[in-house]
Amino acid sequence: MKINTICCIGAGYVGGPTMAVIAKMCPHIKVIVVDLNASRIAAWNDDNVNNIPIYEPGLSEIVAEARGRNLFFSTDVENAISEAQMIFISVNTPTKTYGSGKGMAADLKYIELCARQIAKVAVNDKIVVEKSTLPVRTAEAIKNILDNTGNGVKFQILSNPEFLAEGTAVQDLLNPDRVLIGGDTTVEGEEAIAALAAIYGNWISEDRILKTNVWSSELSKLSANAFLAQRVSSINALSELCEKTGADVNEVARAIGMDSRIGSKFLKSSVGFGGSCFQKDILNLVYIAKSYGLTEVADYWEQVIIMNDHQKRRFANNIVKTLYNTVSAKKITFLGWAFKKDTNDTRESAAIYVANDLLNEQANIAVYDPKVTEKQILFDLDYLHSRTEAENRDGVEVFEDPYEACKDAHAIAILTEWDVFKTYDWEKIYEQMHKPAFIFDGRNLLDGEMLSRIGFKYQSIGSAKK
Repeated sequence: MKINTICCIGAGYVGGPTMAVIAKMCPHIKVIVVDLNASRIAAWNDDNVNNIPIYEPGLSEIVAEARGRNLFFSTDVENAISEAQMIFISVNTPTKTYGSGKGMAADLKYIELCARQIAKVAVNDKIVVEKSTLPVRTAEAIKNILDNTGNGVKFQILSNPEFLAEGTAVQDLLNPDRVLIGGDTTVEGEEAIAALAAIYGNWISEDRILKTNVWSSELSKLSANAFLAQRVSSINALSELCEKTGADVNEVARAIGMDSRIGSKFLKSSVGFGGSCFQKDILNLVYIAKSYGLTEVADYWEQVIIMNDHQKRRFANNIVKTLYNTVSAKKITFLGWAFKKDTNDTRESAAIYVANDLLNEQANIAVYDPKVTEKQILFDLDYLHSRTEAENRDGVEVFEDPYEACKDAHAIAILTEWDVFKTYDWEKIYEQMHKPAFIFDGRNLLDGEMLSRIGFKYQSIGSAKK
């Protein structure tokens, strides 16, 4: 089956970049990205491509090249569904905040709404592709909805999870480790798999396109994120032990990372992982294990989350303890709010939780991040419902200049590993701070020896305090 038109429902962090890259690499295919959020679509269509809603290195250039040629952004969901031969579902699947599975299970209401809208609108056969991260056997639920519409349309359901990392999403899409496509083993299912594989085949070699059954594909996405998060929590658990024993976690990580059986990736100790996927996917995995009565399996993976939460809390607690057991009315400057560098995504960022703990200790928080807006920072804190909106605004000030953010601060906390932080005039920053001037490096980013020579009281993750 030759695909001429693709529709993607959802213009967020997965749908937007993925479809932009497909449009770039497949100029012969019309790609329509639809979303009910009119302001988001308007941002994707902004005349200045630097104002698109997602910051990813290289993304604005790709959008500028393909938009209006074969890449389109629209709020007309029904027309796009009707026109497309292949429909990607790329909507949010947050953790449930209500009912059965609250706090762990994925909330599939948006997925179901998409399926019902496709069933309502479709008048000819479609290939429906799960792009959202979903629990195992979600495809079965989608197919049951689509196959019981009574209009005679035939659907094939594929699972095609994304493995991109924010900050490197464009390169991950252009040169992925693998593309995973899961589908039925029927003749029709294999034809659908081949149609999607042919799209990726325009720029990805066949040996990197993996084909599985749909259940294996769905579980592989959850498992990949769980394994990566597990490595972060493992090295962070060791970081606390290093601080007590005098070992250096960076040296430990280097030593174990040189073991070819282990490898060096995701062994950088920090204040904790964040982002839209790791915690959500692990909690989903825990819920699935519990639903099958696999208590020990669930407990094992839940410990990854417990360790991550502990790392964020102890970072905040250490700031309080080091500043003579009180931060009340003291200015603590946060350099970084995004959950990682080279993205403006703040979901589950460690900065949110560290700030929340310090605000509860009555600290005054100053924030500078190169890509995150004041509106987003305040929204993140308000979402926790730990204090009133007025209290958050009284306790937080967001700056557009890092030197102004650091002026008169009692301490600086590095919460995001933006490379630009390493280039600052730290002698100038030191001169304008209260003394003693503390730096708590939550990303092990800066040159601690240089900062100590300047006069800073410097602390990093996983090293004994000096």
